[in-house]
Amino acid sequence: MTLFEKHQATLESALQALTVRTYYSPYPENPKAYDSEADGKAKNWISATMNSNYTGLDQTDATGWIGEEVSPFLQVGIGVNYPELNPETLLKHAISAQTIWAKTSVTERTGILIEALDRIKERFFDIAYATMHTTGQAYMMSFQASGPHANDRALEAVVMGYKELTSVPEKAEWVKNLGKFDLKMNKTWTPIPKGISLVIGCSTFPVWNTVPGLFAALITGNVSIVKPHPKAILAIAIVVEELQKVFAENGLPKQIVQLGVDTLNNPITKLLAEHPAVKMVDFTGGSEFGSYIESLPKTTFTEKAGVNSIILDSVKDLKSVLGNIAFSASLYSGQMCTAPQNIFVSKHGVQTDEGLVSYQDVVNGIAAAVTGLVDNPKAGPGTLGAIQAEATYKRVLDAKNLGGNLVLDTKSIVNEEFKDARIATPVVIEVDKTQGGVYNRECFGPILFVIKTDGVEDSLALTEALVKEKGALTCGAYTTNELTQSLIAHTMNNAFVPVSFNFTGAGFINSHAAFSDFHLTGGNPAGNASFANSEFVSKRFVWVGNRMM
Repeated sequence: MTLFEKHQATLESALQALTVRTYYSPYPENPKAYDSEADGKAKNWISATMNSNYTGLDQTDATGWIGEEVSPFLQVGIGVNYPELNPETLLKHAISAQTIWAKTSVTERTGILIEALDRIKERFFDIAYATMHTTGQAYMMSFQASGPHANDRALEAVVMGYKELTSVPEKAEWVKNLGKFDLKMNKTWTPIPKGISLVIGCSTFPVWNTVPGLFAALITGNVSIVKPHPKAILAIAIVVEELQKVFAENGLPKQIVQLGVDTLNNPITKLLAEHPAVKMVDFTGGSEFGSYIESLPKTTFTEKAGVNSIILDSVKDLKSVLGNIAFSASLYSGQMCTAPQNIFVSKHGVQTDEGLVSYQDVVNGIAAAVTGLVDNPKAGPGTLGAIQAEATYKRVLDAKNLGGNLVLDTKSIVNEEFKDARIATPVVIEVDKTQGGVYNRECFGPILFVIKTDGVEDSLALTEALVKEKGALTCGAYTTNELTQSLIAHTMNNAFVPVSFNFTGAGFINSHAAFSDFHLTGGNPAGNASFANSEFVSKRFVWVGNRMM
């Protein structure tokens, strides 16, 4: 049985999910669905891996070992070193492997990549602890986001690629009647990969944000160099290791995927990105570097910074809404690209089923909801996780000086499991709509601005203007008025931003589901790509047709 045949049922189920955009996942998100001993084994693995060389990766032509990751929970270096390969070596290996991988059939590639995802599934708990101790995500988010949710997105890219690559027949007989005779031709069509792919990872979601571009490049026949953030390598190193194992088992070069590790003081990203052999670049990170990537004469897929907003107009139950907003803003300490930052509220207050709630009571209610969550010893630490970067931590501590009225300052809470964890609870700042200099920019981390407006139309206009200038990945809106909902949807959708309406309970604007929700639209300044739509894969290869009389 070939790997394609082995995984054909998964492929067909995923194709069906893509077609109808319904819920689908072959990777359970509940850790209890896995081997009961897996978590304990992973704890032993992370202990043994720290302060050692990571030997699971291909080390051909490596010049040494490097690494500088620091655990936000322990606030000490984790001591893991990775094979150092200079850019010339990485590219030499990639060029050699490209010819072989490009000639591998679409069905073979599909089977190999889904098999690799199954192997990665067996490492979900290792990946969880690797994510925890490099990003600061709490355990459950580390497991879900870097494990099953990341695998979902990777599989989605593979399946979308398979769908596009098989949308045109390999060959056909073409006949055109010209009266007394037929003009006949045999025609063939071949999808030609564009070439070497560079995937640049970020420090907060090193797996989830990396694997869509990585697997989209691979399924379309392009070898890849993964360039992780120097502070978040370990989790994606596991993914690369498992891919390399599957390639080798199937007689293919391990270097179809390589890990290009560097340090903050000696970066190699630009050297790789600007090299003419690199034909496409996937990037997740800040807007300045993202705009540089977009300026390169290459095929690029970017996810940059944006400012996500919530329009609060009218609700049924205000308490449940404010609790939902507090959780969305506190989850992983606001270090998610989809986390809300700006909450636009009318100066006239918010209408509820129990009557009108004043603007000031809404502001105080937001602060109270945040406080109630973070002060809960069972929910607070597990929701907040830890702050990944020192710069983010400093930004939160200094947020009270940004301007406006400080409603709720940050504080440090204790994580009983990790006493030294770098934690900062959300800041809530009240501003007037005229103070655009305060809120019209991304303040990455747990910082919330409540902006007083003249009404819902004013809130919408401010949100729209902000999206057009700075971009956004998502928008939340709360209204019980159907006409207002239609107006918000029409306005924001035409600014190329999706809207999540009236989310409460277990629905949060932070989360987008693979096979159903597109992540980004590619239409506003927050990024030029959307995964995984058809363009996310089709731009990575070119259809070439030949004709024979």
